[in-house]
Amino acid sequence: MEFATLVLMSGGGEVGAIAQTFGVDSPHLIAQIISFCIVCILLHRFAYRPVLNMLEQRRQQIAQSLADSEKIKADLARNELDRQQVLAKANAQARQLIEEAHAAAARVQQVETQNAIREAEQIVGKAREAAGQERALMLARLKGEVGRLVVQTTATVAGKVLTDDDQRRLAEETEKQLATA
Repeated sequence: MEFATLVLMSGGGEVGAIAQTFGVDSPHLIAQIISFCIVCILLHRFAYRPVLNMLEQRRQQIAQSLADSEKIKADLARNELDRQQVLAKANAQARQLIEEAHAAAARVQQVETQNAIREAEQIVGKAREAAGQERALMLARLKGEVGRLVVQTTATVAGKVLTDDDQRRLAEETEKQLATA
């Protein structure tokens, strides 16, 4: 029986007329409804569920990627902080080494200055000593030469030959006069 016949028999005159006008055939309609339900079940089972599963996996991957991204950002921030601390420590050590080098250079300069002063004082002392010795030697030579000249002049003026005692006495007197002058 056709759908239109069933509708007409059930007393739905208008609905039956519409169904007949559109050519609705009840066995074909039932077969199409069953086919549609089978297609819906198959699509749900083999297409819709896998797509939903794939979308869920994607959602989980995205969530995991975001979590990993946050973890990486935290690691980067921690690494940056560590790097800055290492740089600050290295800068502090460099400043300390520079200060130590300046202090060492100042100590070396001070030691070298003291050594140079000591050596200069030694050189000046040796020069004074040498000058004193040279002066004493020159004075000794001068005294001897002046004594000889006095003896010679006296001998020439007196016109006589002086004895050794006279020469010695005159030389001593001359030396005394030179020493007081």
